[in-house]
Amino acid sequence: ENAENMYFFSELALTLNEPEERVAPTDSRLRPDQRLMESGRWDEANVEKQRLEEKQRAVRRRREAEAVEALEEGKDYEGYIPLWFERKADAVTGELICVYKGGYWEAKDRQDWSVCPDIF
Repeated sequence: ENAENMYFFSELALTLNEPEERVAPTDSRLRPDQRLMESGRWDEANVEKQRLEEKQRAVRRRREAEAVEALEEGKDYEGYIPLWFERKADAVTGELICVYKGGYWEAKDRQDWSVCPDIF
């Protein structure tokens, strides 16, 4: 119903980005630039997007510098390690896949997001 006014998106597609309470602070639905854009505050959203992208670049540069330093010192450097998933080889295809390793739902139940980085 009324699909022509909703860009012909399905109801699921229209609700995928709806805010939800009690989610991790890293949940993409909490992106401040996205929230501003959805409120029609385009100029503010663009400024915020630029800030977030520069923050991401700074983190990448820091990780790259840490990797170089570790290499120079002959140490291993693990780099970024996802919180809730781990990479494993698929038993059938042998391709690397991401497998849930646990912890998210427990953290959500406790509302303990202390392990989450500040990405926004």
